[in-house]
Amino acid sequence: MRSSSSRGRTSHTPHHRTAALALAGVAALIAAAVQSGAASAAPAQPQAGKADPAHAALRLTPSQRAELIRHADAGRAATARQIGLGDQEKLVVKDVVKDADGTLHTRYERTYAGLPVLGGDLVVTTAKSGKTMDVVKATSATVKVAGLTPAVAKATAEKQAVQRARALGGTRSAADSVRKVIWAATGRPVLAYETVVGGLQDDGTPNQLHVVTDAATGKKLYEYQGVKNGIGNTQYSGQVTLITTQSGSTFTLNDGARGNHKTYNLNHGSSGTGTLYSQTNDTWGNGTNSNAATAGADAHYGAAVTWDFYKNTFGRSGIKNNGVGAYSRVHYGNSYVNAFWDDSCFCMTYGDGSGNAKPLTAIDVAGHEMSHGVTSATANLTYSGESGGLNEATSDIFGTGVEFYANNSSDVGDYLIGEKIDINGDGSPLRYMDKPSKDGASKDSWYSGIGGVDVHYSSGPANHFFYLLSEGSGTKVINGVTYNSPTADGLPVTGIGRDKALQIWYRALTTKWTSTTNYAGARTGTLAAAGELYGTTSAEYKAVQDAWAGVAVGSRSGGGGGGGTSYENTTPVAVPDNGPAVTSNITVSGRTGNAPSNLQVAVDITHTWRGDLVIDLVGPSGTAYRLKSFSGSDSADNVNETYTVNAAAESANGTWKLRVQDQATYDTGTINGWKLTFP
Repeated sequence: MRSSSSRGRTSHTPHHRTAALALAGVAALIAAAVQSGAASAAPAQPQAGKADPAHAALRLTPSQRAELIRHADAGRAATARQIGLGDQEKLVVKDVVKDADGTLHTRYERTYAGLPVLGGDLVVTTAKSGKTMDVVKATSATVKVAGLTPAVAKATAEKQAVQRARALGGTRSAADSVRKVIWAATGRPVLAYETVVGGLQDDGTPNQLHVVTDAATGKKLYEYQGVKNGIGNTQYSGQVTLITTQSGSTFTLNDGARGNHKTYNLNHGSSGTGTLYSQTNDTWGNGTNSNAATAGADAHYGAAVTWDFYKNTFGRSGIKNNGVGAYSRVHYGNSYVNAFWDDSCFCMTYGDGSGNAKPLTAIDVAGHEMSHGVTSATANLTYSGESGGLNEATSDIFGTGVEFYANNSSDVGDYLIGEKIDINGDGSPLRYMDKPSKDGASKDSWYSGIGGVDVHYSSGPANHFFYLLSEGSGTKVINGVTYNSPTADGLPVTGIGRDKALQIWYRALTTKWTSTTNYAGARTGTLAAAGELYGTTSAEYKAVQDAWAGVAVGSRSGGGGGGGTSYENTTPVAVPDNGPAVTSNITVSGRTGNAPSNLQVAVDITHTWRGDLVIDLVGPSGTAYRLKSFSGSDSADNVNETYTVNAAAESANGTWKLRVQDQATYDTGTINGWKLTFP
């Protein structure tokens, strides 16, 4: 473990870091990228390899952003009517992004009869003329319920939530809050209760367990943890410049150049704000744990670098883009081996690690945890299921971006998470972006049950995608670290560079995704972002397709498995609700030998609760290959995926069948089409 010390600078002489960063077929792009809405004509293609400046988000001042929000708020009733919302539905403006060409991306929450609609968020994109171009919704279902009077008592919902929290290690005997809501995030909207249980989890992390209960049946519909946590590497960053504030002879860790971000010492407590770091000289810490200010200096520096990364890379002014700083708390608990972001306090908190020996105050930890705040302020990806994995991956991706941006000689940028802290006791990193499964738990590629995996491990495919998009597949050495990134289909991916990959991910997060976005939606959103920035015929757009195919999400840019011969059936087949299996056939002829070990099966099914579906590929021999299993937690809409099947035991020629069965009630669907591709 490297040691360091940090020397401060008053806010009267701020130190600023600078960094320079750098639609033919638009109808197809909009069809792929937008769940509802209409598109306008496409502008000319941007210059090859260069982002289209017309689609770059403007760097708004806090007052400019506030004015756009006020304007959107004044017109929200008209917007609700224009996009077809019902009489009892109202919009609540959350954020506005403005492009250089005048296009506005306005993010809304929704209410129904005055009740919050969980999963009702949406993004409306309007042209400079005021014409609505796109509407992206977290749910495509019509928000309407039979009645607003619960059949289940509020106390019953609270009891259920508290019991669930205690089963997960919670300590509270009562809930912090219970409110009536409309639950629309997982299909058919219903009247429900949302109960929040606080206290502490069994490892000392604060608890904010959200439990959603059906107000008609008492059935638990959903749960997620409101405190976003993760483990990162303790990193002493050498002697760095800090911005502090001086009042008389006293200095405090208050960064006046970055929204007055403050850093506090909890002194091993687990509640409250703690004590603002204050002393009579402006040199903070001594590079070791013997001085409590060392961790404070690392946290303060990490917050400053994260602020600068977002400002200089994306033009974002703070976590909420409103110019207001969050705050940091260090020395949380006793031997607490974690760090977490909490929206309720708008703050970042660090433990001191095992034996209080290694505070988790690394640069990329700061970037990771504060990026949870950015996600909350934008797409607000629900911290459970596939959206939770994308939430975690977003923090890993931007935390890695912060580490590279810092350009700190004591912690050079890498695609490893936790490489300094030695949590595993053998010197290995906590997570690997080039091949996530190397940590023993994370997943390299998408599969149908990944929504049931812990979000810190279901993040693997998105982390892997980002690495492939940035650096490409295969073996290479970057900043002294050797990487070897495989792909799900065994085909190569050519990277476009980390800077472009970051811009694509950020634009998708801020203008394309909603709270319920899953992996298929993430692919759709990043393709839309890449198409707007670089054009739909660009190398960047194709690289996004190939990188997602490399983690088993969607098809290659050449179709299916990166080329080859495809056979397709586009005749719709209805999928009955909780009924018998249905099939769609494709007959292959004129080939020799057996099918390949990487047969690509592209499936397009419309369904309002895809977790109900069991999908098999049936070969000419009658052998079934499971593509997707039933999952009660996979609550998103539709199946639009490409699966890789080892069908080498099958004759290539013959009749292949896609077999689909809905195994639960309430939802129906349609097989729109499917395709076999022989690479």
